[in-house]
Amino acid sequence: MNAEALSLVARARVHAALGDPARLAIVDALTLGDASPGEISVALGIPTNLVAHHVKVLQDAGLLARTRSEGDRRRTYLRLVPGMLSSLTAPGLAGAERVVFVCTHNSARSQLAAALWRDRIGGTVTSAGTHPAPRVHPRAVRVAHDHGLALDPTGTHHVEDVVHDGDLIIAVCDNAHEDLTGAVRPRLHWSVPDPARVDTDAAFEAAYTDLADRIDRIAPVLTTGADHD
Repeated sequence: MNAEALSLVARARVHAALGDPARLAIVDALTLGDASPGEISVALGIPTNLVAHHVKVLQDAGLLARTRSEGDRRRTYLRLVPGMLSSLTAPGLAGAERVVFVCTHNSARSQLAAALWRDRIGGTVTSAGTHPAPRVHPRAVRVAHDHGLALDPTGTHHVEDVVHDGDLIIAVCDNAHEDLTGAVRPRLHWSVPDPARVDTDAAFEAAYTDLADRIDRIAPVLTTGADHD
């Protein structure tokens, strides 16, 4: 079978997978953020055994990938495979006066996400950590600089000192998503692997690319927030 025919088969498999209302609802739920199968079950009111079935169909069609949590290793998160839904419109996301990206140490992922958001969408955006480090990771500063963005090497903050009522909070790491269960609760979760665990330039570049893809995906469906300076 030639490459064109293989492409048609793959596309047909995607369309077939999305032909079930429950599976389409799962894809809608994952368009803007990641979630565990259990979270999908609760959010959509679908029994866990049916969620498992639908997730397998979506994975087999190449729409979903599964990653293990860096926090609770027993938990896995589902995420959309970039580019597979380019022809579909994401559900709208009501924005806020300000966007706050949160990770554990506020030293890499949340810093890069805030810088990318400021550059590509605009508006008021900041970042924070649940256990902030004393400085931004040098590799994060370097990868930002390589892409024409600037990070303040000493600009880390604790989430309790930053978050206000009405903020759009986006957790960009598993630990922050799992730890913030009280009044400060992320509206979206992006399961971006911690580049500091690998601590190579390639890992930080991969985190930057992941975040950039997610921000580009969210920009067309953000209804407010980008208009505020």
